[in-house]
Amino acid sequence: MSKFHFADRLIEAIKTKKSVVCVGLDPRLDKIPEFIRDKHFKKHAKFPFLAASEAILEFNKGLIDAVKDVAVIVKPQIAFYEMFGAEGISCFIETMKYAREKGLLTIADAKRGDIGTTAEAYAKAFLGKVKVGDNEQEIFGADSITVAPYLGYDGIKPFVQECKVNGKGMFVLVKTSNRSSGDLQDLFVEKTEKNAAQPAFHIMAQYVDSWGAEDVGESGYSCVGAVVGATYPSQAVELRKLMPNAIFLVPGYGAQGGTAKDVVGCFNKDGLGAIVNSSREICFAYEKSEKYSAENYAEAAKEAAEKMRDDIASVL
Repeated sequence: MSKFHFADRLIEAIKTKKSVVCVGLDPRLDKIPEFIRDKHFKKHAKFPFLAASEAILEFNKGLIDAVKDVAVIVKPQIAFYEMFGAEGISCFIETMKYAREKGLLTIADAKRGDIGTTAEAYAKAFLGKVKVGDNEQEIFGADSITVAPYLGYDGIKPFVQECKVNGKGMFVLVKTSNRSSGDLQDLFVEKTEKNAAQPAFHIMAQYVDSWGAEDVGESGYSCVGAVVGATYPSQAVELRKLMPNAIFLVPGYGAQGGTAKDVVGCFNKDGLGAIVNSSREICFAYEKSEKYSAENYAEAAKEAAEKMRDDIASVL
């Protein structure tokens, strides 16, 4: 398989680690162990946003070190970093960099979506390089990004182009795991008078399949993947048929109620084609543990990731 193509690299990691675990790095400051927070807030007493960001980065590094041999990819949700301003963005960048240094692939969970030069700027910032004068460099350095498709292909094309040029990937929101996703995604739509009505998420799946058709790796999977929630298992089965070459990013496992059996339909018959995300139940596993204290949060996270890996493997 190609070491350049995103899907090939991801599939290789899945096979090597015998895991489909994606760890969502969604840090909540009040849940980070007190011993970490205290250290940084004492060090930067006059700079609370810097203190918060450094506490998060230390916490993230501990998690990454713990799960690097179990997880195949990590997914920092940028909102939890943006809320701390410039210092938070710096923490996001350093988190992505550290994960990649430890051999993990990364997803920038940014859900960007716009058109024209704005979409091009987003795509270059997250997946490509930005040039200023004679200098050109990566900014966020993500291996992949989540993208909102509501604006149509105008908002997707720049990301697809950067994926092809740089060996990166993208995950398009198709059927999300939240309760109200059906408000729009399940609406039946007639594209023309001759076509039978079908749900909007089916139409989006067909677009995703076509958007990725020209960039399928040796693994048989495209650089254009799809976000498909574990909380709607029957619909996931439908979507797997519509997007046979797309890798699914599957949220909703664990805290949102999705089970291992619920994610089975997201996979192809070869047991490949999906990665399953868990955030809270791994990152803050120590809170529910009688075995581990806050000081051992990383060990608790590793055990939770291993349990998730084995749970999903048992049904595939």
